[in-house]
Amino acid sequence: MNSGFIVFAGLMIAATAPAAERQPAFRVDVSTLLTGRGKQFFTQSRGALIPGSPARVVVTTQETDPTGAHGYADLFTIETTDNGRTWSSPKRIPSLRRTRLPAGYDFVMGDVCPQWHAATGRVLATGKTFGFLGGTKEDRGLERVSYAVRAPQSGEWSELRLLTLPATDHEGRPFLEPNSGCHQRVDLPNGEILLPIRYRKDAKVRDYTTIVARCRFDGEKLTYVEHGSEFTIPRERGLYEPSITAFGGKFYLTMRADHSAFVVRGGDGLNYEPFIEWTFDDGKVLGSYNTQQHWLTHNDTLYLVYTRRGANNDHVMRHRAPLFIAEVDPVRLCVRRATERILIPESNADIGGGFGVVEVSAGETWVITSEIPTKGSRDYNRVLMARLTWAEPNRLFSPSPKN
Repeated sequence: MNSGFIVFAGLMIAATAPAAERQPAFRVDVSTLLTGRGKQFFTQSRGALIPGSPARVVVTTQETDPTGAHGYADLFTIETTDNGRTWSSPKRIPSLRRTRLPAGYDFVMGDVCPQWHAATGRVLATGKTFGFLGGTKEDRGLERVSYAVRAPQSGEWSELRLLTLPATDHEGRPFLEPNSGCHQRVDLPNGEILLPIRYRKDAKVRDYTTIVARCRFDGEKLTYVEHGSEFTIPRERGLYEPSITAFGGKFYLTMRADHSAFVVRGGDGLNYEPFIEWTFDDGKVLGSYNTQQHWLTHNDTLYLVYTRRGANNDHVMRHRAPLFIAEVDPVRLCVRRATERILIPESNADIGGGFGVVEVSAGETWVITSEIPTKGSRDYNRVLMARLTWAEPNRLFSPSPKN
């Protein structure tokens, strides 16, 4: 019987597989980057590689009150310059602190997704805005596509900025409450950005529509140029929290729905074929629902990182643990069941509600996430990292030397 191995909390955990299956292409080691305690939990943790000598990985994470679903407070960063062996203490980002506006709302950037933009030598973090009336009651009407820029020399972050969208979409409907939280974007060779966005078309219903917008970024300002297909479903909250990747000359988009998850393929990153529900290659529904999925690519293989039902995890909120990885069949648009592996084991906590993937070298990819423990189970949470060490280096990895 072939086996992959996961090292978690000092233990090596075997992930067994059928004898006919090939050995996994990677080894997984799980480590703790940061621990929050009491009412200072850290969530929505994601990393960005800054190439250089030495290379640096900066992780953004958000202080959160664990007693509420979206009790987001200030943003922090931690960094490593020794390939994750040691990490800096959390540093608050002064320019992105939660702020009380004159109208009585608290305003803060959230669901932040940082990524290196090679063409400008900047880290561009995109996400959404959160507004809280009186500091407590969330007002979704204040959601917008937000972004912030990390200065290359000082490492200081800009203030929160907003992306301007057209007045209406292709159907002549308004862009209501647009945001880009919990996503993955694609940066094109010419420096343009394919940014996934979700929004509402109708103020009377909370059905989200997903698009991919082509944007330009000059190192300071992010500018909308155009968008393509508009995807939604007429149930629950529609399609949202989209993530895009480029693979094999095509673009792939995964989208969250309340009851399931969906995937679609396109040729130019803007316009896509009809979407389908995520399934395994045996035709059974994948079981990922009401949460995000993200992409990982390595050489000639496309992977999906996700959570799902059916893993002895009914006690976990929305079955958001363990965190899985599996190969994707890019032709049939399904997950190859026999390749499924656990990246981060279940530990009585939600670990799939806010995570990110960052390729740090030709031989390593990191998946970073945060725990939201089951209420009352413990008074601490952890920012966790699954380090994938590849048996075969990535032939396509060539980060820009700018920093």
